Amino acid sequence: MALVTETKKACSVNPLKMSAPLGASFAFMGLESCMPLMHGSQGCTSFGLVLLVRHFKEAIPLQTTAMNEATTIMGGYDNLAKALLNIRQRAKPRVIGLCTTGLTETKGDDVDGYIRLARQQHPELADTAVVHASTPDYVGGFQEGWAAAVTAIVSTLPREHEPRREGVVALLPGCHLSPADIEELREAIEAFGLQPLVVPDISGSLDGHIPETWLGTTIGGTPLADIEALGGAVHALAVGEQMRPAAEALQARCGVPFTLFDRLTGLGATDALVRRLAEISGREVPAKLRRQRSQLVDAMLDCHFHTGNAKIALAAEPDLLWAAGSFLAEMGAELVACVTTGKSPLLVRLPTSEVLIGDLEDFERSAQAAGAELLMTHAHGRQAAERLGLPLYRIGIPMFDRVGNAHIRQVGYRGTRDFVCAVANTLIEQIGHHGPDDWPLPAASAAAVERVVPAVAHVPAQIPRRDKAAPSPIHFPERT
Repeated sequence: MALVTETKKACSVNPLKMSAPLGASFAFMGLESCMPLMHGSQGCTSFGLVLLVRHFKEAIPLQTTAMNEATTIMGGYDNLAKALLNIRQRAKPRVIGLCTTGLTETKGDDVDGYIRLARQQHPELADTAVVHASTPDYVGGFQEGWAAAVTAIVSTLPREHEPRREGVVALLPGCHLSPADIEELREAIEAFGLQPLVVPDISGSLDGHIPETWLGTTIGGTPLADIEALGGAVHALAVGEQMRPAAEALQARCGVPFTLFDRLTGLGATDALVRRLAEISGREVPAKLRRQRSQLVDAMLDCHFHTGNAKIALAAEPDLLWAAGSFLAEMGAELVACVTTGKSPLLVRLPTSEVLIGDLEDFERSAQAAGAELLMTHAHGRQAAERLGLPLYRIGIPMFDRVGNAHIRQVGYRGTRDFVCAVANTLIEQIGHHGPDDWPLPAASAAAVERVVPAVAHVPAQIPRRDKAAPSPIHFPERT
């Protein structure tokens, strides 16, 4: 059992945590024809926009109500109403995902009341769904913002008395899953003949495809019609402890039972998912999944020679920390330093002595004191890795100094296989290899070589050929 402590520093140095409004906006980007909207100043939106653009290398739709000093004091209704009207007129989204920031939350804006008043005064907004998630910057982080947005989506948009549709399964992924992770889970669900409804589905909007036409809203993601029919699912699969409130909200609203998987990285974790899908569908496990499982077992066998007893320092959001850290411990690694962004009931179960809620400065100091051999965190940990002279395995968001981030997968049999092989290869790169200079010649041997071999060898431009008629300079003894 790990001891969970929180740093008491006056300020954060090289922050690990990202804001809750950014996490909520990220969740809204998984809805088709959606425009995320931050109710706050322009700076809050621009910084988050730049971070996501650098990570995904894609155009990111994100708008702001552009609050200033006067509107903050007098109230933000006018700015919010104008933003809703402008977005509806210009971008024509089906859904507007509205998330608050620390500025408007501190002021105490009645955002739900503002939305009702805007709809009364502007009937043209009736054809646009508006989902509000309360996400002040000073409460929680990226993971909590995502969870708040998904909970708001399933609490407002699904129809309450939707008839059950046989074979339809709801999938509620956490923010620690990449587009490739969601695609991997979709394939696993479809392998059992089930139809997944993914909310939110960033694998359709942020998977790095080139659209045929340009749209000002999200391109791809979960259609509004699928969200409204979410209550017809026979079962819901929630991935990550952060998704528990959303799964409970969907159950309370539509009566959909759910199964929560705290992680899907690892052999046992993926086996649990496959067993649940077999129970829901009533089918045998497909041959291709059995093959993938066998490949993972073989990869674990190959990699455990390198991950065993490896001292790893890990810094990530709670659910990602739990998923990666638990599996690495199963592979024999030692988690010598664990730093995260906020509280979670999973942290005390992590196989390490202490989990620190802090920043990347705490991470660097803890890793150095514990003698870590490998650092694992997002791209902002590269300075710490350079100072400590240690390799950095990038994990989570943001990874702005790498490409193909949308296609990295770490869940399921194949994702776990890719993950463990990548970690093992990073550790293999640090193994020292001997060269000729590691075994210098004795002084006597070196002197003998210098006497025999001239310092400079001259080769004539033309090499004369031996006369075939002349006797050979090499004499072979006669055979007796």
